[in-house]
Amino acid sequence: MTQTILNNLGTKVGNDDLSDRYPSPFKEFYQSFFANRGATIAFCFMLLVLIAAVFAPWIAPYDPITQYRDHLMQPPMWQAGGSAAFPLGTDEVGRDILSRLMYGGRLSLFIGFCAVVFALIPGAILGLLAAFYPRVIGIAVMRLMDIMMSMPTLLLAVAIMAVLGPGLFNAMIAIAIASLPGYVRLTRSSVMMELHRDYVTAARVGGAGTLRLMFFTVLPNCMAPLIVHMTMSFSSAILEIAALGFLGLGIQPPQPEWGTMLASAREYMERAWWIVTMPGLTILLSVVSINLIGDGLRDALDPRLKQAG
Repeated sequence: MTQTILNNLGTKVGNDDLSDRYPSPFKEFYQSFFANRGATIAFCFMLLVLIAAVFAPWIAPYDPITQYRDHLMQPPMWQAGGSAAFPLGTDEVGRDILSRLMYGGRLSLFIGFCAVVFALIPGAILGLLAAFYPRVIGIAVMRLMDIMMSMPTLLLAVAIMAVLGPGLFNAMIAIAIASLPGYVRLTRSSVMMELHRDYVTAARVGGAGTLRLMFFTVLPNCMAPLIVHMTMSFSSAILEIAALGFLGLGIQPPQPEWGTMLASAREYMERAWWIVTMPGLTILLSVVSINLIGDGLRDALDPRLKQAG
């Protein structure tokens, strides 16, 4: 009996040592990601932005399109003439800037996320086809991607928006199409590296079909670089949304959106700096935070960087 207890205790201690020495993949990812201080701070900031955007109808102090004519271009609360009723001031028609930033985050983040998803799915499929059939489909797909990459991303998005017209859904489609080449090229290069691995050869010998090899064998092992690229392209999508709104091709007034807020404040840069500074600063901090999160994901998901560390 005593020997059994000692054996069980030894087994438990041994398992604990093994779990400490070889942590679970999630625990290893968690520790690696949050060891990056910049990524941790950026994650906390973006979490606050996401909470403010999702719960804007309940936590925003005012309706984003309500105009308070007695408070036109009122400065922020810390400046002379400001009021705590409007912490970040009001715009040229008396709308609360803080409320508009919260509601604008809903549109900007939603469009950016949808644009990334709309680009990821066809980009991954085209990249898989180009890698598995390099002589026919691969040549056609890559030449098309080369043509698309010959144009600046924003210019291509503007051209697509000029054809489709302004609007929420059209903005998603335009940004997704403009960012498609990056996903196709990254997926193709990652898949071509994986095709020569032993596990792919074993799956072929085991009788796995082409579709199973594509989506269940190879693609899951290529998701780490794709996830990092998604994060980076998410920040680019936010910038492109803001640029389209600034040019009048994105979300149309009076709907609040960060780029549209910048466009409407162009004439008041000298008289009311806060009308332009607040949405511009929000875009800047959000994009920098997403890029830092992308760096943290790259460090946590790339095994070569872990070995180097």
